[in-house]
Amino acid sequence: MQRTELVAYLNDYLNIANFNDYAPNGLQIEGRDTIKTIVTGVTACQALIDAAIALQADAVLVHHGYFWKNEPAQIVGIKQKRVKALLAHDINLLAYHLPLDQHAVLGNNVLLGQLWGLQDITPGLVGLDSLVRLGRLPKACSIDAFATLVSNSLQRPVLHLSGGKNTVQTVAWCSGGAQNYIDQAIAWQADVYISGEVSEQTTHLAKEGGVHYFAAGHHATERLGIKALGEHLADKFGLQCHFVDIANPV
Repeated sequence: MQRTELVAYLNDYLNIANFNDYAPNGLQIEGRDTIKTIVTGVTACQALIDAAIALQADAVLVHHGYFWKNEPAQIVGIKQKRVKALLAHDINLLAYHLPLDQHAVLGNNVLLGQLWGLQDITPGLVGLDSLVRLGRLPKACSIDAFATLVSNSLQRPVLHLSGGKNTVQTVAWCSGGAQNYIDQAIAWQADVYISGEVSEQTTHLAKEGGVHYFAAGHHATERLGIKALGEHLADKFGLQCHFVDIANPV
């Protein structure tokens, strides 16, 4: 498949024109023209690039790429080594951030809702402030039982900040570093709010707002979308797609 063809398809499929993001979505580093093998992963770290080189990949497709707003523009140090490795091996780098959190079919948030068996989900709207979703468990359960479900499904323990009642049925969530959206969960009177990371003030907001908070891992809550996107490309275009999960406890 030609690179231009793949980039055009992904840009359209993920509706990148609708997002004002923190980093450029789409092709970030240009490599060879023809793409047969893709390595997918959450973050374009050196370990993922090394895996792509070992697999003789033509492209790396990630959720967290490069060139974030407010980061230094100079390509030196760690950034230089990463970019140099991609260019030396003629590997394309494609990254999709908020569009992959938001997507209605392959987005991190919709897939998390499916993973936890949530129903009656509020539809996500386009834009940064509408990434948070609300759903219901088909049957109420204890907060401890739900924490176990989330931990097992993401294969990592959650940090549980207790702030609500012991029974859970309504769940609000947003993948990644979205702890500050706990205010939306409180406004919805959700029983629990789940995101990836946690801040010092989250403890107080959960307790005072009467909502449980689970910090389930930035990496862990954003694995599903990029993996599903690679599988989608493999099915649609016959590309070889390898999901490489670089362990990250955060």
